[in-house]
Parts: sequence; C-alpha cells; structure tokens
Amino acid sequence: MYGILAAGIYDWPVIKQISWLLGKVMNVIYNMMDGVFGIQNIGICIIIFTIVTYFLMIPLTIKQQKWSKMQAVMNPEIQKISKKYAGKKDQASMMKQQEEMNAVYEKYGTSMTSGCLPMFASTAILFGLYPVIMFIPNHVQRVKDVYMPVVEKIMSIDGFQKIMEGIGSASPVLMNPKSYDYSQADTLVTVLYKFQDSTWDALVDKMPSLESMANSTIETIGHMNSFLGINIGETPMTMLMASIRNFTIGGIILAVIIPVLAGLTQFISVKLMPQQPQTDTDNPMANSMKTMTYTMPLFSVFIGFTLPAGLGLYWAASAAVRSVQQIAINKYLNSKSTEDLIAENQKKAAKKREKKGTSAKEINHMAATSTRRVERKSNISEEERQKLLDRASELNRNAKKGSLTDIANMVSRYNTGQVDEPDRKDSDSKTESSENRNHGKRKNR
Repeated sequence: MYGILAAGIYDWPVIKQISWLLGKVMNVIYNMMDGVFGIQNIGICIIIFTIVTYFLMIPLTIKQQKWSKMQAVMNPEIQKISKKYAGKKDQASMMKQQEEMNAVYEKYGTSMTSGCLPMFASTAILFGLYPVIMFIPNHVQRVKDVYMPVVEKIMSIDGFQKIMEGIGSASPVLMNPKSYDYSQADTLVTVLYKFQDSTWDALVDKMPSLESMANSTIETIGHMNSFLGINIGETPMTMLMASIRNFTIGGIILAVIIPVLAGLTQFISVKLMPQQPQTDTDNPMANSMKTMTYTMPLFSVFIGFTLPAGLGLYWAASAAVRSVQQIAINKYLNSKSTEDLIAENQKKAAKKREKKGTSAKEINHMAATSTRRVERKSNISEEERQKLLDRASELNRNAKKGSLTDIANMVSRYNTGQVDEPDRKDSDSKTESSENRNHGKRKNR
C-alpha cells in the first residue's frame, strides 16, 4: 500500500520536481559522508537530510506561525462578525459581512490568504520528502550501484520478468506489475531495495544461480541499512513478530524503539506549537489542535510499526527537528509584541499596495479607520437609515438634466414602464406632429 501511495505522490507535477531536487540533496549528503568521513550508512544520511531540509523551511515556518498568531488575535472579531450575520443569506448581508471581515484583516495588516502560501509550500516539500526516503536508490547513485550487479545477473536469466513480477506483487514489496515495468533495470532496483530476508530467500529459490551474488548484496546493504542494530529496510512489525517467536528480548526492544520514538517526538512537537486560547470554544483551529495533540502521535506509532524502519526513523527525526526548531521560533515570536507584528504586517501590506499605485499614507489611514467606519455603519438607527434613503431619493429626483444620474433614472423608468408627465407630453407632441406631417403628404398626393 505504501509503495503505491509513494509512487502516486511521486507522479504529481509539483511534487515530482521537488522530489528530484531533494533527491539531489540526499545524493550530495551520502557522497560527502562516504567520501569525506568514510561512512556508508543510510540511517545517518536520513537524519542529516531531515535536518537540512527543515532548516531550509524555517522562513516558511516562521511566516506561517506569525499568521497563526495574528489569527488568534483576530479570531474574536471574526467570530463576532460571523455570529452577527449568522443565517443571513441575502446578497446585501453577505457583501456587508465580507466588507466587515476585510476591514478586520486590513486593520491587522494581513489577509485571508496570508497563511495559505506558506502552508501549501511546506506541505509540498513534506510530500516531496516522502518518495526520496521511500526510494533511496532512485536518488543516491552509490546505493543504486550496489544493486546493479545482481540486477544485471537477474536480467540475464530466461523468464526473469515473470519471476520478478510474482515476487514483487506480493508482500512486502507490493508493486503491481500493471503499474511498473519489470523489464526495466530501475524498476528491479526499486523492487530489490524493498526486499527483506524472506524475500531474498524466495528469489534464490527461483534463481539458484544468484545465491553467491545475492549473499554479497545482502551483506553490503545490511551494513548500509544498519542503524543502532536496526535494519531500516525492514518493518518493525516484522522484526517484532520474529523476535516474539524466538523469545528474543533484545530484538523486541529494538523493534519498538523507532515507533515509540516517532510517537513521543511527535507528541512533543505538537505540544510545542502555539496553542489557541482554551476559553475560545468556537475556534475551529483550537479544536483541531486539541485533536492533533493525541491523534498525530498515535498515527506516528502506526507508521513506525507498519512502514520500513527508515521511514519511521525519518518521521521521528523530523518531529525531533521540528521540536528544536519550534523552541527557537517560540522564543523569537515571544520577543515580539502583538503590536510589533501588526506594525510589520501593515508596513509589508503598504509596500505591496504602493506597487499597485496606492500611497502608504492612504493605506495607513484606511487600516486605522476602516473598522470604525464599518462599526458606525452597522450601528446606524432605523430612523437615520430612512433619512439617508429619503435624501438619496431626493437627489435622484433633482438630478441635473443630462447627468449620469438623470440618464440612469430614465433607463429605470423605461424598464419598469413608468414615464414622467413631461416625458409623456413630449412623446405625445412628437407623435401628433408626425401624424400631421403624414396627413399633409397624403393630401398633396
């Protein structure tokens, strides 16, 4: 299942390009560790890779959390407006609601979509990370080179494609031959990377001539995949079941280390995220954060047990990095008052709108007065409202002849079948004159 999911994600347009770029980063990290330090360990590279990518995402994370902090401040006002117009579906009410909400966002120098771009960018990067960790040989050439001798040997055997399709479609590989071309070397490398000890045994049973080469490949890959005694190519659940059958306490402990770490670090990471006020029961963000506090760690434990340990290691490492990162971001944001953040937002909004032709002075005036203006309009009495309507009607009636208002009034009267008395007289006069002219022409003839 996870293989199909990863392949599907990898084929998405933007995700594919991000994965390609992150794959290059992973390849550089592995080559550096191997060439400079002589370390050929995929687990260590995954941890370094996670640290590097999350470091590059810090600006997006800060921007997103600034917006979240502003939203926590704005939310009482937004909720008040929502309650005020609850149940009102007419166009005038909806437009007024939108106007009042825009005034609130304007007041705080932000917008409804300010937090969307950082969130989508961060999500795209996280999705791009997944295929890189899932298919290491596709991105790290030196890991791929380890598999190529046995792949070439497999492809030299008659009927190899059918044999590999049978093994690859079963657990733990689960790569459907309808979705993957088993005649290609790259596909076979991906299949072999998912092999576990039992899968290698099945391959040797089908192709006995591979035994010595398979054993050599298993030894090399085992060294590369070994992290604290854990084979990151295997699922912890498989390791746990084997240890229980053999009554191996040490094996049981090793099998549960990564899933437990994944859940624990995820819990710490979620708890360190900015919390919404507990008294705000109507805030959907606060409610979702409460849910995430417990569901995300449980989900992490599930991932840690059911997917290869390498993915669990990445999941635990990413949560640990996020926790450290969050502590630093919280310290940075706490050093800034809400007023400072609002001032920064208004300054940035002013610069953006100045590019569109609006002066900064006018923008600041709009931001300072728009909320009060909307509040005054919304609190107007019925008597004052009627006076304003009567005044508007009087101005329409007394519109200057030939003005836009006068033309608009004429069009409105025409559309509704209403014609003023002077207009009817003019029309009757024109009709009578036309009839007299026609009568004179007929008499002359």
